[in-house]
Order: sequence, then structure tokens, then C-alpha cells
Amino acid sequence: MNDMTEVTSEQLIADFKVVVADAEELLKATANQGGEKLAEVRARAQESLRVAKARMIEAQAAVIARAKAAAQATDVYVHENPWQASGVAAGLGLAGGYLIGRR
Repeated sequence: MNDMTEVTSEQLIADFKVVVADAEELLKATANQGGEKLAEVRARAQESLRVAKARMIEAQAAVIARAKAAAQATDVYVHENPWQASGVAAGLGLAGGYLIGRR
């Protein structure tokens, strides 16, 4: 994966904080002033929102790709080791049934 698709949750949080800060600044500027300063703040808020949306789309695509890869790896493992997979599933079922029965 390249650097553009490696988006961490910290980066997303930071991007949304910037968007919120720009939106708050836009509201403050709209209340008292108009004209050039308002247009500048709006443009900055729109750019921040565009960047945040683009990163969210990239993050969503990366998560989908990882989920598909994990599902495929699980499918291959289960086909190659059916008895082990059945044993693990039975063990989890027993443990879950025991925990539910205790309530």
C-alpha cells in the first residue's frame, strides 16, 4: 500500500478537528463580518472538508480491502484444515452456550 492509503485513526481525528475548527471560525466570521474574510474562511473550510472526505474514502477502501483479504485467508484456512476449524467452532459454541446458560 502507498502512503496515501495508510491513514491512521489519529490522522482522521486530526482532520476532523481541523474541519470543526474551520466551521467554528466560519460561524464566528459570519456573525460579525462579511466580504473577503468570510470568503477566505469558507474556502479554507471547504478545502478541509474535501481533504477529510477524501481520506475517509481512502480509509474505507483500505478497510474493505483488508476485510476481503482476511475473509479470503480464513476461507483458504478452513478449506485446508476443516477438522481444526470445526473443532474451534465447536469449542467456541460450547463456551458461548456455557456462558449464556449461567445467566
